[in-house]
Amino acid sequence: MTFTYEALPMRVVFGTGSLRQLPEEADRLGLRRLLVLSTPGQRALAERAAALLGDACVGLFTEARMHVPVEVAEAARVAARDAGADGCLAIGGGSTIGLGKAIALTSGLPVISVPTTYAGSEMTTVWGLTENGRKRTGRDLAVLPRSVVYDPELTVGLPVDVSVTSGFNAIAHAVEALYAPDASPIVSLMAEEGVRSLAASLPAIAADPGDMAARTDAQRGAWLCGACLGATTMSLHHKLCHILGGTFDLPHATTHTVLLPYIAAFNLPAAPAAEQALNRALATDDVPKHLARASADLGAPRSLAELGLRERDFDEITAQAQGQPYANPRPVTAQALRFLLTQALKGSLA
Repeated sequence: MTFTYEALPMRVVFGTGSLRQLPEEADRLGLRRLLVLSTPGQRALAERAAALLGDACVGLFTEARMHVPVEVAEAARVAARDAGADGCLAIGGGSTIGLGKAIALTSGLPVISVPTTYAGSEMTTVWGLTENGRKRTGRDLAVLPRSVVYDPELTVGLPVDVSVTSGFNAIAHAVEALYAPDASPIVSLMAEEGVRSLAASLPAIAADPGDMAARTDAQRGAWLCGACLGATTMSLHHKLCHILGGTFDLPHATTHTVLLPYIAAFNLPAAPAAEQALNRALATDDVPKHLARASADLGAPRSLAELGLRERDFDEITAQAQGQPYANPRPVTAQALRFLLTQALKGSLA
């Protein structure tokens, strides 16, 4: 057995009440002038973080948006520069953490992340920016958060529908990591355990959103799934989600949730070891149908049509998907893509 595994240089603080450790984390990194980032809807949480930081906070930027539009990223960079910030605190989901990464990409400012969803972006060097209907992504060590504070208490207010789609978004990271060309036994162990944790905790969260044990297990699973994404190459699933988000403005986590069973059905026959790991994690012998049924049972949308996609969009999606090469267990032909998209549009597995 031969493989390469490179651990990313980051610090994780995990546990209920960990938000209170923000001042210590900032001090440990030598940060004295942090700009706090959030979406408009999480301004109150950003203000709470700012209060904890006290004099170490020099302002708030609360305009983070899904898919990180370049104009928002530029406005945030200007705000950080004008405030004389020596770092950023990104508190929220993937949109906010993505904004922190966009600032770090060009300014080099260090980022502390406090995730409140299960997106997993905080565990990767992947950045994304959307401009003129196209989403560009890349990897750069400069965008990796220096410290990640996981406080399960902050996820209790996450609505059940968002919790479910965010959780399946994380599961998608692990599924692709299992058949990535640079997968390793270490990544595969993390991926299997991450999927198992989320698959078990999401129904418990749907039954009782305040179940702290389930919230804690879900966040631990999301951490593992995000770490898998950070350690491996992305394939067809993430490629399509970036297109559907960047060009058609489909909601990120929900798109991941809808597409996951269809891409699993396409790729897993060519990735038997990945399929076996998922069979174990999900306690099933039919991974795609299990994923589709489990997400639907928890109230998630079943089809891309529900998200606003139309068949007339297929040509553009296919052209973009085939415009740049990327690793995938099976060859991705235009015909195969149209078949997959047609199934996902209708919400029916073959």
